[in-house]
Amino acid sequence: MTVRTRFAPSPTGYLHIGGARTALFCWLHARKHGGVFVLRIEDTDLKRSTAESVNAILEGMTWLALEYDEGPFYQTKRFDRYRAVIQQLLDEDKAYRCYCSKERLERVRAQQLKKKQKPRYDGHCREHGDSSPGSVAPVVRFKNPLDGNVIVDDLIKGRVIFSNAELDDLIIARSDGSPTYNFTVVVDDMDMGITDVIRGDDHLNNTPRQINILNALGVKTPTYAHVPMILGADGQRLSKRHGAVSTMQFREEGFLAEALLNYLVRLGWSHGDQEIFSIDEMINLFDIKNVQRSAASFDCEKLLWLNQHYIKTSDRAHIAHHLSRHLGQLGVDPVAGPPLVNVVEALRERAKTLVKMAESSAVYYRGFDHYEEKDATKFLKPEISGALADLRKRFARVLNWTAEGIHQVIQETAEAHGLKLGKMAQPVRVAVVGRAVSPPIDVTLALVGQEKTLAALDRAQTYIRQRHGRPT
Repeated sequence: MTVRTRFAPSPTGYLHIGGARTALFCWLHARKHGGVFVLRIEDTDLKRSTAESVNAILEGMTWLALEYDEGPFYQTKRFDRYRAVIQQLLDEDKAYRCYCSKERLERVRAQQLKKKQKPRYDGHCREHGDSSPGSVAPVVRFKNPLDGNVIVDDLIKGRVIFSNAELDDLIIARSDGSPTYNFTVVVDDMDMGITDVIRGDDHLNNTPRQINILNALGVKTPTYAHVPMILGADGQRLSKRHGAVSTMQFREEGFLAEALLNYLVRLGWSHGDQEIFSIDEMINLFDIKNVQRSAASFDCEKLLWLNQHYIKTSDRAHIAHHLSRHLGQLGVDPVAGPPLVNVVEALRERAKTLVKMAESSAVYYRGFDHYEEKDATKFLKPEISGALADLRKRFARVLNWTAEGIHQVIQETAEAHGLKLGKMAQPVRVAVVGRAVSPPIDVTLALVGQEKTLAALDRAQTYIRQRHGRPT
């Protein structure tokens, strides 16, 4: 039998990072077993579902490269099918219309609470037959078994047993005829042939109800795996107060999709002490049964470490492709300067995010407006002016502007003025990029280019004169 998994988000907001992990686990499980990965949009909450949220989900799936084999399917386009199955259950006496008023239900609930009983529907209309009291528009309830147990052999949680006596008769259609969540999920999983349901453990209590409906429809139940939630560093459920939780927000903050996937797969699952996984390794090694039962904590520093690893080790052209977008958001045209792959090579050792890399590399394309005050104060002093002037003359005579040639000229100039290389390089660095931090000085100047370097050294001399007066 072919394994068929599904990711079924509700389009009421962005693709949450917890949802992205669930999607990844579903995708890996399907790929590992040569199965089918289905995308289903559960958009029956008409008041909260939006087209923007649907687009955000699709965009997030595309960015993460979690390609789906079927779908996306939309529940709002399947209402006729849901109505047909509801009618089938009514005809087979496996469901019934309930005419209880809101006031009656509230009275029953109050009485149960007073007696310290679990609030639940008391089966009034199940026992009294299908008769309308007048103006009340009925709901439709599923006839849940009155005795016995529902046994869920969960691939993550293990065996979980639910007593049918604790489950009331679930509403499967509202008074306006619209189907409810637990019912649409059952019909969809049945029609789409889903064999393995992997979802958050907040759905575990829904599982016995859904299994009972599947049994009533004569359908084999899927295998279930309920993934524990993700917590913030404070032990609370991950939310906006912990920082980015939208999948696409991580993209905006300069994370690579492969780094985020690598982090998510390790968030509750492990393979020995291995930390870095390629996609192929994830598929080959991942086993849903090895997902831990307890909640996982989101560690931003670990994600940053992984992102830096991928920036340092991935193909330069791949990084440049994604860096280009972040430069564009800074108003920088990467065509107007050195080849972007060269910039990536120069900056990749230190950059933890593409945003930081873009901010550091912008100077190579559009220069800078002003010096970092503390750096200029420390390094652009009258006593260095002569050495900078000499360096400028030597640079003007260079015919082949390469890092190797630049390094030799700086070394020779420093020796001529009795300076160590660092004492020469730091003023040059501040003069050319406006700050005292950059890649090695020869690499930096090679990226800036000869013409711009000469102009920057002239500008530094002007700064020294204006700030300190005529050099001595």
